[in-house]
Amino acid sequence: MKIDLIVRGVCALRPGIPGVSENIRVRSIVGRFLEHSRVFYFENGGESELYCASADWMERNFFRRVEVAFPVREHSQRERILRDLDLCLADNCQSWQLMPDGRYERIERGDAKPVNVQAELLATYAAGPAASV
Repeated sequence: MKIDLIVRGVCALRPGIPGVSENIRVRSIVGRFLEHSRVFYFENGGESELYCASADWMERNFFRRVEVAFPVREHSQRERILRDLDLCLADNCQSWQLMPDGRYERIERGDAKPVNVQAELLATYAAGPAASV
């Protein structure tokens, strides 16, 4: 089982610790836009489950507010969200990876084609609804 987390800021989890969290990767995308999606994608017994939520998983949001998470069942919406998640995981321009000791290291692009998720999504949104479906 592989777990990828895309977090914007503080993350108390320590990924990559043998016997504890070696199957977990945590990345942060730092760019022009601070807002980010609250998307949760799971594979459960071969079936995929996709949820969107209204808040970050933080104590203040769980215990001091009314928040909601809901399943995404519409096929075209699921495809769009999963494409965006894949693009986030492919970002090699503004991404940082959380190391087991709590430090963030910038993800190096090397010779790979640059992928900037925020620029890509902005271009898609600017092109209009037909381009983003």
